[in-house]
Amino acid sequence: MGNVLDFHVRLAPRPGARERLLSTLEECGLDRAVVCAGGTIDLDRLSRQLIEGGHIETDADNDAVLAACAGTDGRLVPFFFANPHRPPEAYRERAAEFRGLEVSPAVHGVGLDDPRVAALVGVAAEFAHPVYAVCLERRGAGVADLVGLARQFPQVNFVLGHSGIGNIDFYALTLIRDEPNILLETSGGYTCVAEAAVSRLGAGRVVFGSEYPLQHPSVELAKFQALRIPAEQWRQIAWDNAHRVLSHGACRYGTE
Repeated sequence: MGNVLDFHVRLAPRPGARERLLSTLEECGLDRAVVCAGGTIDLDRLSRQLIEGGHIETDADNDAVLAACAGTDGRLVPFFFANPHRPPEAYRERAAEFRGLEVSPAVHGVGLDDPRVAALVGVAAEFAHPVYAVCLERRGAGVADLVGLARQFPQVNFVLGHSGIGNIDFYALTLIRDEPNILLETSGGYTCVAEAAVSRLGAGRVVFGSEYPLQHPSVELAKFQALRIPAEQWRQIAWDNAHRVLSHGACRYGTE
């Protein structure tokens, strides 16, 4: 299978969460993982917000993510889960400690077309951070809105999470096809979408992710095993692309 970097796992501030994550990575043969804060919102409430709307204004526990990633020799890579209800200085003051930014209209209810999100992405640009974004079928939070944001910041690498919206979002591939600074992270989508992403975007714009612990990494690995894509393409998806996106900021700040 070769080296694999899971571009999207979550870590909730609960006893033993770090140990369970590292054990799962070992079990699945995953070498590294990008870690975002989890447990910010109850899953029942989140599922309701996805359908009916709503938001929370609670901060994610980014300190717990930093603590979990410390001492792992780069195996766990911390991302800052921003709260757009707070001024961008809250991110700027901490940005040098992290390697990327996440924004989620699903959690905080602030659209990707909102000036508050643009301000956060402006900070990401200052620190050469990639931006992981979750889109929704909702005004201001769709893939087309992510495209608009990416055009404002062509120097920033964006990663569209969860294969777009839903599990069969071929339209997302059409929308981002001509936007070279948007990559697709494949967790959640059907194998047909992953296959189409490689074909339509090219293997150089696709990254592997699992959304652990909500989805077990072995399930997402099985998706690509079933596709039997060429080894060179899998190496790009599983390792090279993620490191290319992450290395820009790392080189700038002298970290691995």
